Amino acid sequence: MKKKRIQSLPLIDRPREKLQHKGVSALSDFELLEVVIGSGSAGADVAYIARKVQHLLRRGNKQITLDSLVAIKGVSIAIAGKILAALELAQRHLIRDALPLHTQQDIINRLEEIRNKPQEHFVCLSLDGGQRLIALRIISVGTLNVVLAHPREVFADAIADRAASVIVAHNHPSGDATPSQKDITLTQQLAAAGQLLGIHLRDHIIVTKTEYFSFSQHHLL
Repeated sequence: MKKKRIQSLPLIDRPREKLQHKGVSALSDFELLEVVIGSGSAGADVAYIARKVQHLLRRGNKQITLDSLVAIKGVSIAIAGKILAALELAQRHLIRDALPLHTQQDIINRLEEIRNKPQEHFVCLSLDGGQRLIALRIISVGTLNVVLAHPREVFADAIADRAASVIVAHNHPSGDATPSQKDITLTQQLAAAGQLLGIHLRDHIIVTKTEYFSFSQHHLL
């Protein structure tokens, strides 16, 4: 059966209006693609383009390239760019957040934003029971070489998150990842507080531009 043109659908059943009134989760994959694509061309309406892109998606993300998209009748560079940008955002932020942080490199990848900071930033990663990231928050920002943190600030949001464990981290702008005595004392306090609260301190990591120090890997937890 031939797909109806969007203009022939009742207003409430058109993808954008449906999204507005019922929420994005009410849309089918096909309708989501229609929203992303926006409009077709004289020779290929949005429904035709959405069907073709949907066929590519069913064959796997690797099939979605600029060349494969512009090969579809009616797909301009602008439309292909919208589709590729939407997929890349999902890959970077949504899909990645669903993946467990199993390895040390998984964790380090999440700390890139603080590695080059000129001041010390102390952050906390809340994790669920499957080691998936619930949230990453900046707890405090210190001076050039001093960052202040307290167990109550570290665990307040983790408790609200119903986190099973946390990872804390901070950067050393000096370039030396060696922990100070204050870092060691704070780590001990956090481990003890986590034990009382039932939220395991999985690691405390110090990062610089080029290296890192893991309390867990050095058997200091």
